[in-house]
Amino acid sequence: MATIQEQWERFYRWGPFGLLFLATLLALPVREEVMSPAEQRTAVPLVLTALAFQLLHVAARIPGHVYYWTRAALAFVLSWLNPFYCVYAVLGYFDSQRYLTRRPAMAGLFVTAVIMSGAQSGGLPPKGFGQVAAFGGLLTLNVALVFIFGSLADREAEHARVQAESIAELERTNARLEQALAENAGLQAQLLVQAREAGVSDERRRLAAEIHDTLAQGLTGIVTQLQAAEESEHVRRAIDLARASLREARRSVQDLAPTHLEHDTLPVALEKVTDGRALLTITGTVEPLHDEIEATLLRIAQEALANAVRHAHADRIGVTLSYMDDEVALDIRDDGRGFTRPSGGFGLTAMRERAARVAGTLEIESGPGRGTAVSARVPLIRHG
Repeated sequence: MATIQEQWERFYRWGPFGLLFLATLLALPVREEVMSPAEQRTAVPLVLTALAFQLLHVAARIPGHVYYWTRAALAFVLSWLNPFYCVYAVLGYFDSQRYLTRRPAMAGLFVTAVIMSGAQSGGLPPKGFGQVAAFGGLLTLNVALVFIFGSLADREAEHARVQAESIAELERTNARLEQALAENAGLQAQLLVQAREAGVSDERRRLAAEIHDTLAQGLTGIVTQLQAAEESEHVRRAIDLARASLREARRSVQDLAPTHLEHDTLPVALEKVTDGRALLTITGTVEPLHDEIEATLLRIAQEALANAVRHAHADRIGVTLSYMDDEVALDIRDDGRGFTRPSGGFGLTAMRERAARVAGTLEIESGPGRGTAVSARVPLIRHG
């Protein structure tokens, strides 16, 4: 359905043809005292000229002020010859502000009022006192109506302009508010990660130091003492067990920090972790992330890959790392045997807790014989 603006555009384009045709139809059955044969002969070429002028305007887009004043002159002469041509002249009321600037538009409205008043009072020029008086009264009325309706139109236009500006300002305010909320959410997530990182880092250092200073040192002493003791099968077994425990302790110390990220970016570290076991895909623009964010994603990937290999016995595994506008997504999918209780077992709780520590989420979809999909979403906080 056409809008009001489109309907007005059609009227400005084709309305003059209709009004010119209607005025000519009304003017045809005239008496000689209204329009003499000579005036009729004069009107015919004027009507044809007006028609040709309208066609030229539609085809060539004559400049607005030239079109308006030329049409007004033709309407004036035609209304002089026959008052019914004021039907064509009435166009001047509708499109003066479309084709003219403010002051010329007021002059155009006044000229249109003169033509309409002359036609309404019996024709131009007015003859006799009665017709002159009628012309003066009608002209006053037409001019008053022009100013009244013009004032109302200006007021309505001003109201529409103010309303449009208010709506635009409201939209700008809403946009600024949304931007501020987004920035605030990002800042809040970053502060949360930093606060948790500080606590986690302190706890890791404490555990690493404690393991190193107590368990690892104690196992080292045990190995030394046993080596100095009498050689026997039991002693050798004890030595082997102590050495294995020492290796585990040292591995635990190393695992408290993801060594893959010491010298590599997250995509490179993931590539080393998958090590041919999975197909790795990176989407989006790779950015250096906050250390805690990268460590969390790497740990989740390691745990999910271990589950897929050890427990799900998957043949195919896909890992996708996606960098988006305000978050990073890690998706691990396998075609393994799946399970019925995704909320527990296989280190899934630990993965959820890792994601939650950095204000992220972790979702798991699985089912018997349908494989498993692990999807982690964490905020994109750049390395600072």
